[in-house]
Amino acid sequence: MAVAGEDFCIVAATTRVSTGYSILTRSQTMVHKASSRCLVASAGFQADRVALHKLLTVRCSSYKQDHGREISCPAVAQMLSNTLYNRRFFPLYTFNLCAGLDKEGKGAVYTYDAIGSHERVGFSCQGSGKDLMQPVLDNQLASASPLLWPPVSTATKLTRAECLELVRSAFASAAERDIYTGDAVQIFTMTRDGLTEETMQLRRD
Repeated sequence: MAVAGEDFCIVAATTRVSTGYSILTRSQTMVHKASSRCLVASAGFQADRVALHKLLTVRCSSYKQDHGREISCPAVAQMLSNTLYNRRFFPLYTFNLCAGLDKEGKGAVYTYDAIGSHERVGFSCQGSGKDLMQPVLDNQLASASPLLWPPVSTATKLTRAECLELVRSAFASAAERDIYTGDAVQIFTMTRDGLTEETMQLRRD
């Protein structure tokens, strides 16, 4: 899950990896730090997720060496799209969110399908709990359509504290009804001042 604010961005993901009714690990991070201003959260097949995050690490490092500066969030979003589309005939089975701060310091969230088609939105979620959490976000964070002209900011008007409470409530609710969501949720909050992380415990059954 990712939520964009006027001067912040929140990214949250559960730490459970499971198949069927078997829990493989309770402490696997699903979030990759592409730069100090951008995170990539991935759901789907674990091996493809690890491979994708390793590839992004290499490409972001190469960008920094070539240009002498960190890659921006919009650039990571396009890089991720190109990477997924390049594998469109043998897709990586991952469903991704790219989130961070744009050059103006506003929150930015990009949502993807499996072959790289993406758009910038105010909020989104992926994974097994999506059907449970997306309606909550739609109800509480309804934002302007990205198709409006002139463009209107898709960032939520809620405060950072209100968004954090909404994210916690959404994950707690999903953990009660989805066996693939549980154990803990990592919540990252990104602002101009830096990145903070907290962990909230969820059900362990």
